[in-house]
Amino acid sequence: MSDELTDLQLMKRIGRKDSNALQLIYERYERPMYTFAYRIVKDSMLAEEILQELFLRIWNAAEKYDEDQGKLSSWMFTLTRNIAIDGLRRRQIRTSQQVVETEQLNRTPDDSADTETAVETKVIGEQIREAMRNLSQDQHQVVELIYFGGYTQQEVSVNCNIPLGTVKSRVRLAMKALKLQLEDIGEEGQSYETRNKSMR
Repeated sequence: MSDELTDLQLMKRIGRKDSNALQLIYERYERPMYTFAYRIVKDSMLAEEILQELFLRIWNAAEKYDEDQGKLSSWMFTLTRNIAIDGLRRRQIRTSQQVVETEQLNRTPDDSADTETAVETKVIGEQIREAMRNLSQDQHQVVELIYFGGYTQQEVSVNCNIPLGTVKSRVRLAMKALKLQLEDIGEEGQSYETRNKSMR
């Protein structure tokens, strides 16, 4: 009998805080959502945390689901992607802080070359992150999934319910925008360096 209930019927029951309905949704979608999360984060424990956060959000916000906006699976994939990206960012921040602390503890007088390389790498990473923040939300989404999540353009098209041609167009425009922004940053850096040399 429970298998005959539609996703919409179950979501309405979850909106009324029916825990049995949540369990049924969990049983239907736990596996694909976990696989999707794992593909993004490449970490089983973090994927489990993402899955727990996903179903907690569904429990707390079931009434916000609107069937007219798309299938429940598409809505859940979007939620999972957002939670996974947030999880990666938090982990990256923690890792960066740990690296900085370790570098400070292990710093020696003759590490200037290594420090210069590390600073340069950090600057480049910050430039890329800054440039990505200037992309549109749609462009940022596909770049994040393809270049950081390891998905193919076809997989992004299917999982996010976006036509493949649209995915390719967004990637192309995003890459063009990033290239222009990074070139501008590079030119600004060269101008700054030239001014510094002239002042010496």
